[in-house]
Amino acid sequence: MRSFPGPALELVDRMRVVATADPACAIAFQGSPGANSHRAATEARPEMHPLPCFSFEDALEAVKDGRAGQAIIPIENSQHGRVADIHFLLPESGLHIIGEYFMPIHHALMALGSGPFEAAYSHPQALGQSRHYLRARGIVPLSHADTAGAAAYVAERGDPTVAAIAPALAADLYGLTIIEHNVEDSADNMTRFVILAAEPLAADRLAGKPVMTTFIFEVKNIPAALYKSLGGFATNGVNMTKLESYQQGTSFAATTFYADIIGAPGDPAVDRALEECAFHSKELRILGTYEQARARG
Repeated sequence: MRSFPGPALELVDRMRVVATADPACAIAFQGSPGANSHRAATEARPEMHPLPCFSFEDALEAVKDGRAGQAIIPIENSQHGRVADIHFLLPESGLHIIGEYFMPIHHALMALGSGPFEAAYSHPQALGQSRHYLRARGIVPLSHADTAGAAAYVAERGDPTVAAIAPALAADLYGLTIIEHNVEDSADNMTRFVILAAEPLAADRLAGKPVMTTFIFEVKNIPAALYKSLGGFATNGVNMTKLESYQQGTSFAATTFYADIIGAPGDPAVDRALEECAFHSKELRILGTYEQARARG
């Protein structure tokens, strides 16, 4: 499925017209109007025009093709972990992280009918964040491309026995009734988004600010390679706040790591730590240096 549900198409077309008129001031997001990424785009960049895209790849391509100046992508959730495929898509895109945004996430169960419901559609992340709620009520979770798109699909389908889990705004946009608010399993549900652009931020724009640097590296396939590659961060006093591994290809012989550190290239301690990491790695690539949206530590 590569198109938006019918009830969302009119809204998508109107938003695309506005964004196309001024691409440099457009910010691409994945999902239908009313999705959490739509809300994040308007909150993080209120001066920009949100541009809905069907997939994460489409949102990144919009920036690469010049149809949008920036894109905002969810990268991890406090309750359900990292967003699938993002660690592969960001390096492949060639774009640069220029910012981050943290947004509390609240889901609502919505439908045309009043229940009981056989199934609920939503994005896999939202389904995972509401899995205890759904299980307790015997509602079957069904995957959809995005949360608001699931709401539009339920409206289009016209079946009162199915529901959607989506932001409350989606119920207003697509004529659904909210059955219950805050169906997420954790009250402190939070998603971290990253903002991407074709060019990195100039160093002088970050001077004097608390910053993060995100990079990927692939360790050499030798004993203690990871231990040695990380040693420089400890000896140079550089705080690493995130380290995740993922496999590239089918050999399972080489592991790539995604990391966040506090600090920026140009700081002698950071430069020494990155140099030592690169020495013990087959590849190291910086994805972006940007201002912290939330203090670490």
